[in-house]
Amino acid sequence: MATQQHYQFKPFNVGRWIVWGLYALVLLVAPLLFTSSLSQTMLSQMGIAIIVCLSYNMLLGQGGMLSFGHAVYSGLGSFLAIHTLNLVSDGQWPIPVSLIPIVGGLAGVAFALVFGWVTTKKAATPFAMITLGIGELVYAMSLMFPEFFGGEGGIAGNRVTGSRPMGITFGPQIQLYYLIAVYTFVCTGLMYAFTRTPLGRMLNAVRDNPERVEFVGYNTQVVRYLAFVIAAFFAGISGGLAALNFEIVTAEVVGGARSGAYLLFTFLGGATFFFGPIIGGILMVLAFVLLSEFTKAWLLYLGLVFLFMVMYAPGGVASLIMMNVRVAAFGMLRRVWTSYLALGLLALVVLVGAGAMIEMVYHLQLNAALGDELKFLGATLNARSSTSWFGSAFVMLTGLGLFEVARRQFLREWHDIQVDIEQEIKRREAL
Repeated sequence: MATQQHYQFKPFNVGRWIVWGLYALVLLVAPLLFTSSLSQTMLSQMGIAIIVCLSYNMLLGQGGMLSFGHAVYSGLGSFLAIHTLNLVSDGQWPIPVSLIPIVGGLAGVAFALVFGWVTTKKAATPFAMITLGIGELVYAMSLMFPEFFGGEGGIAGNRVTGSRPMGITFGPQIQLYYLIAVYTFVCTGLMYAFTRTPLGRMLNAVRDNPERVEFVGYNTQVVRYLAFVIAAFFAGISGGLAALNFEIVTAEVVGGARSGAYLLFTFLGGATFFFGPIIGGILMVLAFVLLSEFTKAWLLYLGLVFLFMVMYAPGGVASLIMMNVRVAAFGMLRRVWTSYLALGLLALVVLVGAGAMIEMVYHLQLNAALGDELKFLGATLNARSSTSWFGSAFVMLTGLGLFEVARRQFLREWHDIQVDIEQEIKRREAL
C-alpha cells in the first residue's frame, strides 16, 4: 500500500526573532552608551549574574527545586577557572583565555555529578536541606584546604596572558565585556532551548505532578538529576567568567550568602517566567554595587523590598510586566495609569519617611562620633531630636495610609478591567 506524506507549513516566528535580535542589540550597544569604567564593570557583572540566575531558575522555576547551595557550582567553577588561568600564564596549558569559562562549566558538571545524585534523591524540603548541608560542607572545606582554595586570601590570576588573536588581550574592560556578552547571549539561548526540549517539559511535569510522572514510567530522580547537572554547567560558566572579571577568587564565592543572593534575586525578577531571572540579575548588580555605595543600610532596604514583593507581587517583577502587557493588549492600560502614578508617588513618600528613620538609627549606631546631624536626600536631620523622628514617622504613616486607600481603589479598577477583558474574550470567541 502506498503511503502519502503530508507537509504542514510552519509559519515564521517573527516575534521571536525580534525579541532575540533586540536582546543581542542591547548587549552590543550597552557599553557604547555607558562608557565609564564603572558602567562597563557593572555591565560585565550583569552578564555574569544573568547567566547564574537563569541557571538557578532551571532548578527553582522550572523544576520546583529550592536550592540553598547553588553557589557551590558557580564557586567551584571559579576556582577551577582561576587555577586554569594560572596554568596558562605559566605556559603549561596552551588554551585561549576565552575558553576558560568552559573549564568552569565542566568543573560545575563534574561536581554536580558527584553531589547531584545524593541531592536529588529527595524533593521539596529535604532537597533544600541537603543543598544547604552540601553548601556548608564545601564552604568549610574552603578554609581547611588552602592549597586549593587559597585560604582567606583566595587565589589570584592574570587574564592578560596566552595567545592574543587580532590583538585582543582582555586587559581593557570593554574587551572582557564583549566576551561576557557573547557567553551571556549563547547561554541564554541554550537555556531557553532547554525549556523546549522533552527533558525540559518533563522537568515541568516533575515540578507540577511527580506522582503522575512516575505513573507514566519516568524516574523523577533521573529527571531532576539531569537538570541539576545542566544547571551546574551554566553556573560554572558564570563562575569562570567571574574569575576572569575579578582576577581573584575567594572562599566567599561558595558561601551561603552567595546562594541566598541567587535565590532572592531570581525570586524578585520572577521565577515563573524565563526572562524573570534576567531582570533579577540586573537588580542584583544594582543592589550590590550602587545601593551599597549610597547607604550602609542597603541590606535592610533589600530585605524590605523582598518582604513587600512576597506580600504584594509573589510572581516578581516579570509577573507585573506580563499582567500589564495583557491589559495593554486589550487597550485598557489607560484606565489605570493614574492609579499607578498615585501608587508610585505614595510609595516614594513612605520610602522617604522610613528611610529617614533607618538612616538615623544607623547613624546613632555607627557614626555617633561624627555628631548628631546627618544629611538625607539634601535635608539635615538630627538623630537625637524628637522633631526629626516625629517628622519622619508622620511622613511615613501618612504616606502609608494614603497608599492603602489608593491600593484599594486600584484593586477595584483592576477587577473591573479583568471583567471587561473576559467579556471581550467571550465576544471575540462568539464571532
